[in-house]
Amino acid sequence: MIGSRIINPVSPSKALPRPLIIAEAGVNHEGSLEIAKRLVREAAEGGADAIKFQTYRADTLVSIDSPAYWDTSQEPTLTQYALYKKHDSFWKREFEELKKCCDVHSIEFMSTPFDSSSAEFLNDLVEVFKISSSDITNRPFIEEIARYGKPIILSTGASQLDEIDDALAWIDAEKTPAALMHCVLSYPTLDKHANLGMIIGLKKRYPERLIGYSDHTLPGEMENLKVATLLGAEVLEKHFTHDKTIRGNDHYHAMDLGDLKRFSDKLEGLYQLIGQTEKIPLEVESTARLHARRSVVAVRDLTPGMEIGLKDITWKRPGNGISPRDYGRIIGKRVKVIIKKDEIIKWESFE
Repeated sequence: MIGSRIINPVSPSKALPRPLIIAEAGVNHEGSLEIAKRLVREAAEGGADAIKFQTYRADTLVSIDSPAYWDTSQEPTLTQYALYKKHDSFWKREFEELKKCCDVHSIEFMSTPFDSSSAEFLNDLVEVFKISSSDITNRPFIEEIARYGKPIILSTGASQLDEIDDALAWIDAEKTPAALMHCVLSYPTLDKHANLGMIIGLKKRYPERLIGYSDHTLPGEMENLKVATLLGAEVLEKHFTHDKTIRGNDHYHAMDLGDLKRFSDKLEGLYQLIGQTEKIPLEVESTARLHARRSVVAVRDLTPGMEIGLKDITWKRPGNGISPRDYGRIIGKRVKVIIKKDEIIKWESFE
């Protein structure tokens, strides 16, 4: 489902396409396989289409003195190395277990690789590769991922358009499908910095691509994801945790099961409100269509042989006679039966 959606973006139809929802668990399992499986279960229960983890080793990802770029009042660890070293214990065996768990709960398994080794074994487990915003200029890694030939979701946080163009060119060289995600690389992202209008900009610049949104704002009422949907985002990704009160890492700006359920309910209500996109009369309008529209009506008594002129007719409700849109077709016709004043005129009234 995930892969085919990215390979074949939804074409215009009678309904607005529903977005794919990715619960970004990242490393919010804190190194516990049981918590990771709980996240899988709760993401599925909440209505997510996929759950995504992150696969890395701190030693191959960052240098020892890499500075923090997050809110240190929420996550006090001061270097990237120190933070990532806390959460890099999961590897091939753990992710194979999580893939099995996802299959049991009918939710798509995903994980973002951050090095060649993790990409190699994840290739056997995922339908789609996710490339982090942080790697959008990492040409050798993007080219390596693209060579696997699986659809790619590319996040565009903190990116210039020429950087996005370059990354897409490297992917396209391998004839690999790619979707783009609007993203603001700030943890957490303030609502005033969300710039959801960039979804429109990406859709305009890359009309042949599927465009989505990766959200780092605080969950609240989940309105940002709702607005992103209305702006045309076809993939929605948001960090996901089992407990938002846990200090640090990605817990503090993540949604939990309650948030996800609330958004799923809002999305259902939103799509009921939107309905279909093709303009047609609805069944619930049938009575009004008949009785609230007008028909051609005789202004005076009309007798057989009379030739109808504009002075002989007007238009009144209901609409079960000749429509005023066709009044020109009866001008000059001769009456063959008596038509009383204020009577709705029918086609069979004429010679």
